[in-house]
Amino acid sequence: MAPLLLLLLPFLISAALTSASPFTEKAALIRYWNRKIPNNLPHPDFLVSKLTPLSATAAATFYKLASTDPTLLSSRLSSFCSAAGLLCPADLNTSLSHSPQPDFKAYQNSNFTNYVTDVNGGVSSFKNYSDNLNVPVDTFRRYNPHSVFNTDKFTFYAPNGNVVTANFTSYGGSSSVGGSEEFTAYDESSNVPDLKFTNYASDSNGHDGIFSRYSVNTNAGDQSFSGYAKHGNGELSAFSSYDNNSNVVGNTFAHYGEEGNGGNNTFASYGDNGNVPENNFRAYGEGTTGGLDKFTSYRNQSNVGDDFFTSYEKTGNEGTADFTNYGNSINPGSDNFKGYAEGSFDDQITFKEYFADNTTFKSYANTSSVDFKGYHNSSSLSSTAAAEQQKKAAAEQRWVEPGKFFRERSLRKGAVMPMPDISDRTAPRSFLPRSISGKIPFSAAAVDGIFRILPDTAMGKAVESTVADCERAPSRGETKRCAASAEDMIDFAVAVLGDDIQVRSTASTKGSKGVIRIGDVRGVNGVRVYVADILAVDSKEKINEGVAICHLDTSDWSPTHGAFVALGPAPGKIEVCHWIFEGDMTWTVADRFGATAA
Repeated sequence: MAPLLLLLLPFLISAALTSASPFTEKAALIRYWNRKIPNNLPHPDFLVSKLTPLSATAAATFYKLASTDPTLLSSRLSSFCSAAGLLCPADLNTSLSHSPQPDFKAYQNSNFTNYVTDVNGGVSSFKNYSDNLNVPVDTFRRYNPHSVFNTDKFTFYAPNGNVVTANFTSYGGSSSVGGSEEFTAYDESSNVPDLKFTNYASDSNGHDGIFSRYSVNTNAGDQSFSGYAKHGNGELSAFSSYDNNSNVVGNTFAHYGEEGNGGNNTFASYGDNGNVPENNFRAYGEGTTGGLDKFTSYRNQSNVGDDFFTSYEKTGNEGTADFTNYGNSINPGSDNFKGYAEGSFDDQITFKEYFADNTTFKSYANTSSVDFKGYHNSSSLSSTAAAEQQKKAAAEQRWVEPGKFFRERSLRKGAVMPMPDISDRTAPRSFLPRSISGKIPFSAAAVDGIFRILPDTAMGKAVESTVADCERAPSRGETKRCAASAEDMIDFAVAVLGDDIQVRSTASTKGSKGVIRIGDVRGVNGVRVYVADILAVDSKEKINEGVAICHLDTSDWSPTHGAFVALGPAPGKIEVCHWIFEGDMTWTVADRFGATAA
């Protein structure tokens, strides 16, 4: 009988569980567990930690509200979230305006309205804003506009976040004169970002701007950047890295150096080494007079995806523009490039390398002042079919973390293998008691309304995606249900597997993101679930106890699934195994361990 994997709703988290009182909701749930599963096996800590921290009194209070009308929970949302340990959106009524000192070190998860405006001379420094947070919702408006010969530095904005919603409205610019500004890293290494950045160093005079890294090493999500060094006069602007090394991210970048006068603008790297990106770049250097615009690398070494690039150096006047490398992808996707130097006057423009099978390259200024050095499409590049297939496979495999998927034969004593990052980036989750969760309609609109989640945020999109996945029809051979309470999960497990069952998970994250040695391997009778000692490679000391599951029938899986990218060859041809990650679990018929795997 197949083991049961359960997806826990991502909008719930746990609080500290310290009470041993028999009158708590947690104690009541354990009694329910014992009645439904009377095999006297220990209750594993990883699941007990997910049980509700609500006291009996608090549970009764919120049950009464939910029973009367679940939307009434919104009126007590702060206390409800605190008492039940729920993950709720940040209260954006909290805001900070006009920092009292021009050296600010840390600020977390709220609105920031104005930071050191109208400063003359000196140095302003903002070091950390909303770093290492789970589901941050941030709004930052106006960082030091109207400054005169001031040096502004912003170091980290929302790095290492999970399900990030960030909106940065205006940094520098706005009639600033002289001086410089540096923005080091915006939303770096985040998961499922929803980002908006508007106006960086715009309307400045002789004011230099340097932006080093925007949304580098991110996973999934959407982001937009509008207005970089617009309407500047005699300024130097450098953008080093935008959305490089990211996975399945939608990008929109509009208005870079637009209508500038005598500036020196450099965009070093946009969307390089990306996996399945959706890129939309509109208006680079449009309407500029004099100066130098340089775009070095766009979508270099990326893997498939879709690209739209509209308007490069349109209607420029007596300037110099240099585009070095466009679309030299390791595995090309669809491409649409419109408008290169269209309507420009007496500009010196060079486009060095363009790699794409583009039949929609429109509005190219074919004048003596425009030099298009290299246009490459698949018909102009000599390569064998085998070489192209090898190149494509290498591109795809690069985006599957080593050790994330493996064959059943890898689970043998003495084997050395990579172990992926199995840590749960979402905050620890707990269940609401069924008496309350059962009163909340299971729909994205209802959850958003009760918990005050804005639909157009990363968290809102996560809720919508979760509900949609729950509503998806089961795959062939799959029995599915999304459990909104621990009672629901136990009932479902018992209904499918019987009442002599057991739940397991990998003991910890030790060994993940490294290379491990497999020790003793014990199989659970009747199913392809294994418990393996995880050892340090050199000392052979046990550092963890891993739980792995192998899927035998993969015939309904997508051919582009990461398992086949990593292992080959195709759905239905091989079994696929993976570790049970932190925060996940597998239920099976109770077993005191069967045969030891070879």
